[in-house]
Amino acid sequence: MRAFRVETANQPAILTDIAVPEPGPRQVRVDIRACGLNFADLLMQKGTYQDTPQAPFTLGMEVAGVINAVGSEVEGLRIGDRVAVFCGQGGLAEQGVFDAARAVPIPDAMPFEHAASFPVTYGTSHMALDHRARMQPGETLLVTGAAGGVGLTAVEIGKLMGATVIAHARGADKLEVAKAAGADHLIDDSEDLRARVLELGGADVVYDAVGGAAFKAAFRACRPEARLLPIGFASGEVPQIPANHLLVKNLTVIGFYIGGYLKFSPAVVADSMTTLMGWYLEGRLKPHISNTLPLERAAEGLDLLRRRASTGKVVITP
Repeated sequence: MRAFRVETANQPAILTDIAVPEPGPRQVRVDIRACGLNFADLLMQKGTYQDTPQAPFTLGMEVAGVINAVGSEVEGLRIGDRVAVFCGQGGLAEQGVFDAARAVPIPDAMPFEHAASFPVTYGTSHMALDHRARMQPGETLLVTGAAGGVGLTAVEIGKLMGATVIAHARGADKLEVAKAAGADHLIDDSEDLRARVLELGGADVVYDAVGGAAFKAAFRACRPEARLLPIGFASGEVPQIPANHLLVKNLTVIGFYIGGYLKFSPAVVADSMTTLMGWYLEGRLKPHISNTLPLERAAEGLDLLRRRASTGKVVITP
C-alpha cells in the first residue's frame, strides 16, 4: 500500500510503498478514507514536535475510514464500522493499524472528510476551553490565528459556550471565515492587537495558536484573572512568559496537549468527543475544509499549512 512517510529523521516525507500492516490483539485496521492535516505534522517532519516518533514513520494524526480487520481481543467494534481515530501517526496511508481504544464510531450522516477534521482540532479547542480554562458564558474569548485549523474551531466552540469571541487573523478573507464561524469582533493582523482588544474591554480567556508577537500583545490585553492557553506557535516563536507580570493581574497560563490526555486520562477525551458528536448531529458544528487533496498531493497540503494559505482544515483522501 502507499504511505507518506518520514524515512530519515528531520527529512521531508515521501510517498512510498510499504507492506499492509496486520492488527495486534487490541487493534483494528482501517481502510483510510480521509486524513486531516495539522501543523504538528510539519513539526514532526522537522523533528521538533514534542511527541515526534522515531523514524521511519508515517505522518497523519487523525483519520476516518472503515474497519477492515479487528484484533482477537477487540470488543464493541466490527468489520465494516465507520470510525474516526486520533492516531497520532500513520494516517497518511491507504490503510492503518490503530489501538481500538482510540477508534470512535461515527454516524452514517457524517462524511469521512468531516470526521477526519474532528479529533485534533475540535477536541483540542473543546477540552482547552471547557476542561482546562473553565470558560463561562458571558466571558470574552480572544482567538489568535482564528482562521486556522484549531483557531476556527475555538471560535465556533467559544460561541457555542456563550462567550463573546474576538477573532484575530491575517487578511479580510480569513476574517470573513472567522465571522461565519461566529466571531463577534474581528481584528486584522495589521492592526494593534493589544489596543483593539482593550478597546473591547479586554480578554478573559486567550486561545493563542500563533505565539510570538501575537501572544505578547494578547498577554497585555488581559483582564484581571484571565486565563491564557498557548496552543501552538505558527509564527515560529515560542513566547517566553514574564512570571512577574502574571502577578500584577493575577493571570493564569494553562498548558494543554490533547495527546497527553490519551495517555493519562482517555476518559476525558472520550467525554469531549461525545459532546462534540452530539453538537455535530444537532447541526451546531460545521467543519470548514478549504482544501481536499489525494494522497499523492500530501506534500502540497502540508505546504498550504506552512504558508498559512489555507483556512480551517486541509484533508487528504487516500
